[in-house]
Amino acid sequence: MNTAFGSSTALRTAVLLTLSGSAQLALAQEAGTLALEEVIVTATKQAVALEDTPAAISAVTADAMGPGGIQEIRDLAVSVPNLSVGDQFGVNRTFIRGIGMTSIDLGADGAVAFLQDGSMIPRPSAQLAGFYDLEQVEVLRGPQGTLYGRGATAGVVNMVTKKPTEELDGYLNYTLGNYATTTVEGAVGGPLSGSGVLMGRLSGRFDKREGYGSNLFTGTDVDDRDAQAYRASLRVRPSETLDINLVGDYFKESDYNYAFHYFGTTVVPEDGLAHNLLGGQTIFDYYAERDRKADLRNIVSDIDPTNDREGKSVTGIVDWEFGDGWSLKSVTAWRDFDRYLVDDLDSSDINMYGRNNYVETSESWSQDFTLAGEGAGIEWLAGANYFKEDLHGEVQVPTINLGLVFGLPADTFDDGFYWQNGDVDIEAYGVFVQGKYAFTDALALTLGARYNYEERQGSGYFRFDALGVLVPTDQRKDWDKVTPKVLLEYQTANDSLLYAQFTQGFKSGVINVGSLNEVIDPEFVDAYEIGYKTAFADGRVSLRTAAFYYDYTDLQVGFVNEQSVVQTVNAASAENTGVELELTARATENLSVDFSATWLNAEYTEFVTGDYRQNFAQVDLSGNKLQNAPEYTLRLALDYRQPVGVAGALFGRLEGSYQDDVYFTEFNNADAFQEAYGLLNVAAGYEGNDGRWSVTGWVRNATDEFVISNNIITAPLYGSVRVGSLLPPRTYGLTLAYNF
Repeated sequence: MNTAFGSSTALRTAVLLTLSGSAQLALAQEAGTLALEEVIVTATKQAVALEDTPAAISAVTADAMGPGGIQEIRDLAVSVPNLSVGDQFGVNRTFIRGIGMTSIDLGADGAVAFLQDGSMIPRPSAQLAGFYDLEQVEVLRGPQGTLYGRGATAGVVNMVTKKPTEELDGYLNYTLGNYATTTVEGAVGGPLSGSGVLMGRLSGRFDKREGYGSNLFTGTDVDDRDAQAYRASLRVRPSETLDINLVGDYFKESDYNYAFHYFGTTVVPEDGLAHNLLGGQTIFDYYAERDRKADLRNIVSDIDPTNDREGKSVTGIVDWEFGDGWSLKSVTAWRDFDRYLVDDLDSSDINMYGRNNYVETSESWSQDFTLAGEGAGIEWLAGANYFKEDLHGEVQVPTINLGLVFGLPADTFDDGFYWQNGDVDIEAYGVFVQGKYAFTDALALTLGARYNYEERQGSGYFRFDALGVLVPTDQRKDWDKVTPKVLLEYQTANDSLLYAQFTQGFKSGVINVGSLNEVIDPEFVDAYEIGYKTAFADGRVSLRTAAFYYDYTDLQVGFVNEQSVVQTVNAASAENTGVELELTARATENLSVDFSATWLNAEYTEFVTGDYRQNFAQVDLSGNKLQNAPEYTLRLALDYRQPVGVAGALFGRLEGSYQDDVYFTEFNNADAFQEAYGLLNVAAGYEGNDGRWSVTGWVRNATDEFVISNNIITAPLYGSVRVGSLLPPRTYGLTLAYNF
């Protein structure tokens, strides 16, 4: 196995040796001089120190973000335990603790709630815009049925934007890298009035690069990027107790990103695929003619993978403190998102009914209130939210050359379509309350519950001209659910935190756009978790651990059925068991260490479905692993900083991560599989004038590992071939930064 560290055994050994040595260094320092900085997180709807939060939560701060670091959602996989990301069709598919989005149909929702400043980004395809000018990114692992309700069965990712301050500040970063990468990112903010009441901030990012691969048939770069994003923030503080923020965002991308990569056949041999009827080629045929090994970062297609998307949003945030320690937070958001995507379903240089036109538009409104305070000896937290989304979607496939499949002239159905076209209106609301009662200074109990209600109404049609099918897809259904929470906290004599909790998660039902699919009912999870957090060595070492058990019912699973139609069903039950460990240490005055390790066992306990490898005969998949659920993950990061002269410093960062084998389908077969791999990221540079400017050279995926991030099995009409997405190859660059 070729990984960045040679083998998983070598990586584990290196991690343990380094961690052991770093811990010894930490204990050797003088007491009280190297305490870790406190990190405040808000994903639990309260501002609490990371070490004092009774939940499995990680925070990626601004220092770790930017070129050479965390730039987008999939980069979080190397920094957050038990999180994996793989996009498909330009749709975010994030998994936490083995739970995520498996459906590939329009209208499907993820199991991870994505928020910006507390407001939901509902469309998974709108969650890939990238990170810039953020204070931090918080990842809350585990079902959040009480605080967030719908769509948070796996967890929550909350992006916290930088807000205007009373001091003039800003930055400008300029990056040049391989693949002709050019990135410019910057921000400026400060007071707009002399009284300190009115403040503003402007930020933006321009990102352009050539493709990681090429379409060898057309000569076009694929998996390139041409994107721009802007944010404007206005802050009003009329008093010490009232803080109002208005944030506007705009994002646009137009390129050939998110290409379908062809990985080979499953049940039909290469020479039996339909494109052979017209002398077409796949990438394997192309390279075989040249007696070369196929480079699967390239594609061979008559259709370039068009990607156009645009998003706009406005968010209003009001924080009001009143009375004796009470506070009210209001978050109001409007979002508008449009996407047009084209990919080649038959993965060849002939159009064998393979052009897939994806259209998705979404407009949503959300309102969230959170009330916090203390009374009758109880710390209260209560809230209410409302969400409305108007979603339109189309999957349009012109049936060019489909006649050959039926033994007819090739152009028989050239004027026809396979076409899903429809709208889904979503309306949801919820109310929750939780109270924390302290029996003693050390022991406290929190009880909470949330009422969730959601209604979806779909209209549209499913059309397949070759079979004479034109069927209306009008459907409506609503659901409600009460999701409770029980949390017990114990503060030890040395200020360590021990907690145990039970929560329920609820993922809403789904009506897929323009689909023959029956209404998909909600999925539910009962989650049990215990955790321990402690700091020692005079605050220089922080240790956070958690163990969990999930019992899932009615798990929503998506696949392509025997009729070549995407289908999602409530077919499965599952059990997930795992252990997580995170450690942060200031080993010496110059060296910091971050380490994490996870173990996960996520299996179906009941699941019977049709197997494409057995002519869709029903098979029992009980005992199979869930998708995107590696058994082991490891991560080690070393940060070193050496002062030079009076105001300068040399710095370096070495980051290694390991992920065990994963399967991408419920069948756990080798044609949808990624073997264990390791990634190595390196950065080094010089900072001058007390952090005013810096120059950084960086390399990501330094050993150029070829990693499949997602893999699906296509429809029988296309021979059930394998297509998917890839992690980026080795990238490197130089970043110049100026801060003021």
